[in-house]
Amino acid sequence: MSPTTIFVIGIIAAAVLASAGVFVVAARREPSAGPITGDLEEAARRGEAEARRAAEAGGGDTGTVATLVREDEDTAPDAEVVAAPDDLAPAPADAAPPPGPDPLLEREEISRAEYAATRRKFLNRAVLGLFGGAFLGGQALAYLAFLWPKLRGGFGTPINAGTLVDIRREISGEVIVPKFVAAAQAWIVPFDPTQLPGSSFEGLPVVAGGGGGEVGLMALWQRCVHLGCRVPECVPSQGFECPCHGSRYNFHGEYEAGPAPRNLDRFEVDVSETGDLIVNTGAIFQTARAKKKTIPYPQGPSCI
Repeated sequence: MSPTTIFVIGIIAAAVLASAGVFVVAARREPSAGPITGDLEEAARRGEAEARRAAEAGGGDTGTVATLVREDEDTAPDAEVVAAPDDLAPAPADAAPPPGPDPLLEREEISRAEYAATRRKFLNRAVLGLFGGAFLGGQALAYLAFLWPKLRGGFGTPINAGTLVDIRREISGEVIVPKFVAAAQAWIVPFDPTQLPGSSFEGLPVVAGGGGGEVGLMALWQRCVHLGCRVPECVPSQGFECPCHGSRYNFHGEYEAGPAPRNLDRFEVDVSETGDLIVNTGAIFQTARAKKKTIPYPQGPSCI
């Protein structure tokens, strides 16, 4: 399954999960039976109780009988005192009106499920679900597709450099002209298999296609082993010369001069059943500076 297919499937799955989450949250929400109230804190309840007690204590005795006395000149000391009815008795100046109904006592309790599923919370959860499921999920799948290794081609996998016949025709002759294979980041150079014994490459699978009077082929990594600069070929001197810091190698990648610590790195090579040169860029071999050189350098003027 290709990374593109995995990415598309992931996007569809994230959208389905987000839609299912919104549907489940909406289905669990029940209609509200009245105003939504939550639990009061303990301090608030004590304050309400003290306020009610203070109001009841300040009201006084509303059933006290008051007396009215006629104040005129003809009033006798033993004049009759008439009691005023209760509805005519003046209320004390500091009397407070009787307390009304307590809304806290008349509130209707609701369940925790009804209290939790408010409209605002529903919308918040829906937005977070869509954002987390669709957007973040899509971003995660995009990053995964970007970082997923490409195992079907590219550097790090076997690269077909072309047929042996064509490559030999391009690079062999009195003057060697290396063939550059961009997909493999490699220089293809000729190498006589009879020179392998005693060289730095003896016992390594770095030469292919030799024997029967035919020259073998070797694939050198274009990367300088000093600081990683790209090393171009120099046909006049018959070698590779790094323009960054002056490291020099012959056309077999053997160290000649400069700050490089070793020979150029090289890839494993093989010949396919159809006669093609296969450069395995996932298998890289490092070799120390050669004590026995397999090709002379320089053979002409330097390029740097």
